[in-house]
This record gives sequence, C-alpha cells and structure tokens, in this order.
Amino acid sequence: MDLKTTPRDQTNTFDLDGQENGEPSEVNIFIPDGASMSIKSLSAAVDDPNTRVELTQEIRDRVTASRDLLEKFVDSGRIIYGVTTSVGGFVNWLLPASMASEAQNNILRCVQSNVGDYLDDRFVRAAMLARINSLGRGVSAISLVNLEKYVAMYNRGILPCIPEKGSLGTSGDLSPLACIALVGTGQWRAKYEGEIIPGAEAMERAGIEVMELSYKEGLALINGTSLMAGMASCLTETAKQLIKAYMLGTCMSLEVQKAKIMPFHPAPHVQKPHPGQIKVADCIYTTLADSKMIIQDAEVEAWLRKLAQDEPRSLDEQIEDAYSLRATPQVMGPVLDTIGFIQRTLEIELNSSSDNPLIVVAENDAVHNANFHGQYISNAMDQLAIVLANMCNLSDRRNNRLIHPSLNGDLPPFLVKENPGMRTGLMGGQFMATSLTAEIRQMCTPVSIQSLPSTGDFQDHVSFGLVATRRTRDILKNSAYILAYELICACQAADLRGVDQLSSATRKMHALVREKVPYLDFDIPLTDYLETIAEMYLTGGFDSAIPDLEGYDW
Repeated sequence: MDLKTTPRDQTNTFDLDGQENGEPSEVNIFIPDGASMSIKSLSAAVDDPNTRVELTQEIRDRVTASRDLLEKFVDSGRIIYGVTTSVGGFVNWLLPASMASEAQNNILRCVQSNVGDYLDDRFVRAAMLARINSLGRGVSAISLVNLEKYVAMYNRGILPCIPEKGSLGTSGDLSPLACIALVGTGQWRAKYEGEIIPGAEAMERAGIEVMELSYKEGLALINGTSLMAGMASCLTETAKQLIKAYMLGTCMSLEVQKAKIMPFHPAPHVQKPHPGQIKVADCIYTTLADSKMIIQDAEVEAWLRKLAQDEPRSLDEQIEDAYSLRATPQVMGPVLDTIGFIQRTLEIELNSSSDNPLIVVAENDAVHNANFHGQYISNAMDQLAIVLANMCNLSDRRNNRLIHPSLNGDLPPFLVKENPGMRTGLMGGQFMATSLTAEIRQMCTPVSIQSLPSTGDFQDHVSFGLVATRRTRDILKNSAYILAYELICACQAADLRGVDQLSSATRKMHALVREKVPYLDFDIPLTDYLETIAEMYLTGGFDSAIPDLEGYDW
C-alpha cells in the first residue's frame, strides 16, 4: 500500500481544523483497504506527520453492510457472543440487547489494567492505523460513524496513553487497545498537542464527538492483534534498515581485518542455495570487488607454496580465516531469510480481521472464532530476537579480533597507535559491546511458549505477543550499540591501514562516520559516539552509502 500525495484543497474526506498556519500544501493520503498494508507503508505512515487516513466509498459500504447484518441478527433474537452474551469468564451469561451500550462500555473499563511506562507515540499510531485497517475490512460490525471518529482521532493527532505492560496477547491486546477506545468514548487520557490531558478534553479540543457504543462495538475496538502487529511491523522495518546497513559495515570490517575474498565467491553458495546466504555472499563479493585491502586467496596460496618445505612448518599466515569472517554468509543468511518470513507473517496479520465474532456478509452469518490469538506474532518476534542475537554474536567476535593484540594481525593493540599504554583507546568500548551481547542472549528465552491460563481457564492458552514484541524492541536497540562499536573500530583500523585502500562503497560509509566520530588519537568517553552511530544504523543514516546492488535489495 503506497501513500499518495494530494494537494490540500482537494482533500475533503477529513477536517484539518485549526492547522492552517504552517500546514504543508500537500498531505499524504493513506487508504486502509484491509488488503495491501505492508510493514514499509505502515512504518512510513506513522513516521510522517503529514499522513492522513481516508476511507473510500468501498470501505464505507462494506463496513455499513456488516453492521446492518448484525442489527438484523439482533432483531431476529440470535444469541451471539459479546452481543447478547457477556464475555470472558462470564461467557455463560445472557444479556438483553437493550443493555448493549452499558455492557460494551464496561468491557473497555474492565480490561484496561496495563501498567508501566507509556508506549512511544509511533507505536500508538501504528496500533491505531492497524486497527483502522482491520476494521475497514468490513467483518467486525463496527458502525461507520464510530469508525469515522476513530479515523478522525488519528488524523487530528490524538494519541491515547498506553501503559506498555500487562497484555496477555490472546483475546488480542485487550487492555492496550482499550486505552484507545476509552479515549474515543471520552474517558482515560491522551497526549494532544504536546500535553497529556483527559480523553474527553482531547476529543473536545480536536472537535470530535465521543463515540456512543452499541452491541459488539466495544469488542470490535479492542478484540484484535493490532498493537502487537503494528508495533512488530515498525520494529521489523527498522531491523531491516539496520541489517542492510550492517552488511556494508560488515564489508569494511572484513577489509580492515584483511579477510580473504574467496569464501564469498558465488561458486560455493550455489552448492548450498539458501536465498539469504546467496544474497549475503553476493553483497560482500560485489561490494569488495574494488577493494585494495581485501586479500585474494591466490596470493596467499602462492606465498605459502614458496615457504613449503619437506617437513611440517608453522607460519604466521594461514590459508583460511576464522569463522567470524569466513562464515558470514552462513550466519547472516538465516537472518535475511528469517526477516523475510517475519515480514510475510506480519503483513498477513495486518491485513486480517482479528476480532470475535466476525459478521461476514458473504456468509450471511455471525462466525465465532479465535482470530484474536497472537501466537503468530509472538513466534515471529521470538525469531527476530534470536537472529538479532546471532548477528550480535558475530559482531562481538569480530570486535574481539579487531582489538585483540594476538588476533588483529599488524594492527596496533586495541587500535591505539599514539601513546599506547598511556592511552587505552577503544578498549573500554568492548566492555559495553560484550555486556550487551550477554544481555541480549539472556533476553532470548522464547516468550511464545510461556502460556499461562487466565480468566477462569477460559483463556487457557495465551500468546504474550506484546511481551515478545516489547522484548524484541529492547534487543533491537541493544544490537545497534554493538554494531556501532564494530563500525567505529573498523573505521579506526581503516585510518591506520589507509582509507584509500577501502572499496568505493565502504569509503562512503567511512566518510559518513567521520562526519560524526573523529579518528581517535586521544582518549574520550565513547558514549556519545556510540549513541550517534547506533541512531544512524536505526534511522537510515547510512542509506546514501549503500550500493545499488542486488545483494542489498531484499
């Protein structure tokens, strides 16, 4: 799903009250068609303050049709979960349709029990946009007027406060999504125009009438995977950005350690044709084609042959590199392949209906189901955590080789050329990188297997999908620090060896680093430099250096 740019005077599907001063001449229109949302389009939308959501007539028609069908069922006296029954542990209680509004509002108030810090604004926007996309599919039976109010909340910048801890992730993210719904009904609290204020005040200041809920609508607003799916999508898109840039950083790290190029030649990889492995090898081999620092295996073999004798002989040079250099495609390949699987999983989830029951016009029926279960996302985030940890294991070993006096060849110990001993240079940075590597590893215990029964054993298998997503958020940030340290070390080594010997692509990356981090011939706290390079990894700061090669296109 691509954003389309529309001149403001042609945009009449939503109101931009009070934003004339400083409002850009163009806004980006996002159409939540329920079928084509990608992790890339979602991430781009929530990061762009000029994005506005527009409901097409097709979306409106199918939402209205689902609602009309539910009203027909209620009028006919059908017994439907969450409509004419209570919910959860009170599933065996029948409720008269006349009490629908009170029951639906009570559901919101009851389940909202999350605690802890509030989620970042971008994750709140991601949850709202994912929920709109799901509701717009037209099988959740929300009324069109309440969906329009939800869209207006997004377009006018109301950001409900969502405490991040406490979701089971099984009947969806009930409590977090209830925070949004409560604000929509004039309750709870929200961030609006930079202030945290009562939900009712936020709605009033934004010029939106509060939602009035009827049967099924409380469930439609909260019964789904939209927060975990939206947040996981943003994290996965960021992880892709990080890994793509790290592939270029990997090339520099291999260069300055004078790695041998032959292990990245296509020949061995077509004999073990995992797609990710082939892409990583191609990325390295092609990027380093013009490097004067990388070692050609034929040169090493020729040198060794000259030194061969009739008896065994030990030499400082060797025919093959350590695994942290040579096996890079075999380690990073699974990272790429797993990311691809995660992306497909999330994009199916984003474009799904995940509440219960579903009012399916095509079937002329109310269908009880368990689409709200977050196991797919929990599994996906566990896998993302594991491949990030393996990437950091690789980086940690390269870090050690770059600074270790016995492993870094003819580079100075700890990359300290000037005043060694008086200075310790980059030695201290390894404390951080090794510490975070260990921290990441202990964080990788699978969340997706931690099910505990709840709700009087009605919810007796739970996914903890949002817990897995939050955990992976923290692992991703830690990963960027570890990779930042490796890149700073590689740039230091490149200066010692001669930047002109780098490949054309890695020279560009080196130049971007040097705009922020100088060559270190003096000792200085590394924290600010590490924060800066980590942020560049996470936000596309190295995009301009990444070659336009197939190996980077995934």
